[in-house]
Amino acid sequence: MAQGAGPGLRLLPVLLQLLGLPAAHGNSTGSDSLYVSEYFSQSAQKLSFYSWYGNAKVFHFRVPEDTVLLRWLLQASRGKEPECTSMEVTVHFRYGAPPVINPLGTQFPANATVHPSYNISITLSSAVQNTTFVNVTSPAAGDWFIAAHLPEAAGRIEVKGFSTPCTYMFQADMFVLRLADMPVLEPGVAMPQTIISPAKPLHVKVFVPKYTARMWFELRSCVTSEQKACSVRVVLGSITLPQSFQKIITCTGNVNCSLGLDSLPWEKWLQIMVESLGTANASVFMEMLTSFTDCRPGSTSSFLNFSLNQSQAGSGAGSTGTAGSPTQSTGTALRNASEQRSFCLQNQPVVREDLDVVSVRYRLLNGPTVPVYSISPTLLLLNLKTGMDSGGSLVVNLLLNKTSLSQANATVVACLSAASPVLSLNTTRKCSTAFFQGYPLSVSTSSAEAMVIVLYPQTDDWFLSLQLICTKGQGECNTAEAKVTIIAYLTPCFNDCGPYGQCSLLRRHGYLYAGCSCKAGWSGWSCTDDTKAQSVGAQNLATLLLTLSNLMFLPAIAVAVYRYYLVEASVYTYTMFFSTFYHACDQPGVAVMCIMDYDTLQYCDFLGSVVSIWVTILCMSRVKKILKYLDRRGVWNMMGPCLFALVIMIAAWVYHGVKRRHCYPSSWKRWVFYLLPGITLAFIAISVYAFMETNENYYYTHSIWHVLVAGSVAFLLPPRDKHKKPWAWSQKLTCRYQICQNDREELYAVT
Repeated sequence: MAQGAGPGLRLLPVLLQLLGLPAAHGNSTGSDSLYVSEYFSQSAQKLSFYSWYGNAKVFHFRVPEDTVLLRWLLQASRGKEPECTSMEVTVHFRYGAPPVINPLGTQFPANATVHPSYNISITLSSAVQNTTFVNVTSPAAGDWFIAAHLPEAAGRIEVKGFSTPCTYMFQADMFVLRLADMPVLEPGVAMPQTIISPAKPLHVKVFVPKYTARMWFELRSCVTSEQKACSVRVVLGSITLPQSFQKIITCTGNVNCSLGLDSLPWEKWLQIMVESLGTANASVFMEMLTSFTDCRPGSTSSFLNFSLNQSQAGSGAGSTGTAGSPTQSTGTALRNASEQRSFCLQNQPVVREDLDVVSVRYRLLNGPTVPVYSISPTLLLLNLKTGMDSGGSLVVNLLLNKTSLSQANATVVACLSAASPVLSLNTTRKCSTAFFQGYPLSVSTSSAEAMVIVLYPQTDDWFLSLQLICTKGQGECNTAEAKVTIIAYLTPCFNDCGPYGQCSLLRRHGYLYAGCSCKAGWSGWSCTDDTKAQSVGAQNLATLLLTLSNLMFLPAIAVAVYRYYLVEASVYTYTMFFSTFYHACDQPGVAVMCIMDYDTLQYCDFLGSVVSIWVTILCMSRVKKILKYLDRRGVWNMMGPCLFALVIMIAAWVYHGVKRRHCYPSSWKRWVFYLLPGITLAFIAISVYAFMETNENYYYTHSIWHVLVAGSVAFLLPPRDKHKKPWAWSQKLTCRYQICQNDREELYAVT
């Protein structure tokens, strides 16, 4: 991640004045606070028209702790070429992970819950450059991502060099203002605080310990410097995009105001901002008090128990139940249920197993099956805090063992949430924490399986809470137990993008993320949207058109062989062979056959096309030596050798015309019946190849290119040299003797 200041810090005070950010002032004592301004920048990126996530340009920044103001400086520009027109640049923002976007309005995979991204549009019209600012007050500390792209791609296939596309650039810079000496609230201690003026809000923070079930915040003894009743607004929490769950309370008068919050982010700083709503420029004095309610965790197993179980399993001692968990009797289940009353949650140890880049498997120490009760939730911790996990898809699958559930009307309710777990599923039945909307799941005897897919999960600790709930009341569930098999893993692309997609690993500096590139008309985040998908019949037809159209080289090969152009005939045969099997391997659907590596086939096909045109033109010029060229994709791949060969041909024709003192070729029949039709076919083929191909009509237009080019070759090949005799097709062997020609004696001998 290319962030930093460097020499640009010399210009920082000027930039801050232009942006309206307050400069660093004050000191760490007294009522003034010490603000520190920082500037982070990344190099500009060239924008692309959108067809899949790889076209979006991603920027990755990290916001420091205690940041009170964040300002994005977004700069979009376009080139000055005539091809440049008015364009709209879409910019998406997200905290914790790359934005999940859907500019094409396609479908997401089933079981994937997606929140709309927060985005803005920057228009490039008559101005070459557009600068936009985006402000975020009290932003959450950690990873922030920006994704920018142009509108939907037109789908036209352009040959590099025939047209000059307009260049659109985008750059994002980040300015932050953080408080270097932010006051810290101590739990259980009433701490006096002061708001100097309405223009300068008060920022404080408090640390939320692990296993905190509830926090109670209270503001009391609020009075102004004029001894009047105060009016303040309290904002708890930081802003996260696309969704923000800040808690806001307004306190008026001398009455104490308070707020209770459940399921706060564990082991993190909670930022609290208090601003005065008074009109007068008066100070406000108050006291703040915070207190926490702890949650006593219980552990159903430990690493020591896991080691002992593994040793027993190795020696064959003991009996095991489903998925390797110890078999429990009814008495044991009752005893476990009674022990849970003293705990607010039951921990299940989980081991994180890194498999590859953005690929993680979570393994439960006691096996994939866990017991779930009604008194307290069962909790699993899924660690996604490495900073490289947010570029994939988190998949959680639940499978209920129906035979383990004695209560037919009971349901296992689960909630997957980030930063903090949900500990009150049996009472609220809501899958949400203080500052995060979770992903709910449920399994029962009627629906024993559930799955949730989190696309680009934010960098944090993720928690899976499970609890047993009875519809007729929790009393009948007190002694009940359900066994649920849990499968959790992080994968670059869900289902590997399916049969009609390719999972690509993308990189922005040191950050890696994955995306699906779809084919055969399929679309969507995981290539599951078949709205415009090609049928199997259409795929077979496309393959047949692109491959069998190469058989039009057969007439050209026959003409070349008949006229003794054996080198040219071998080149056409080579081109026909590799073009046929390259297009058989290049198909996006199921009708695919690759006889060798794709890149090898592509190189041989492009090389054969260039050499075929090269040798045809040089053959027309009657030049015996052939020159060579390079490259594979660009327009000069063909135009370079072709133009050079045309120059040689024209020079040779001029030479022959001057030598013979008449036009060359001299026969009008040669021009009317061969050269003009061949040139016409060649120009039509080049026009179709360069200007008419799109993603939708590629199968037809490229097949037409094959037919026209191969047909033009048959017309353009010159006649056989006069000194060469025709093939003796009429000389049939009427006996088993072989007729041989003796060039030296010009006699026929029978052998």
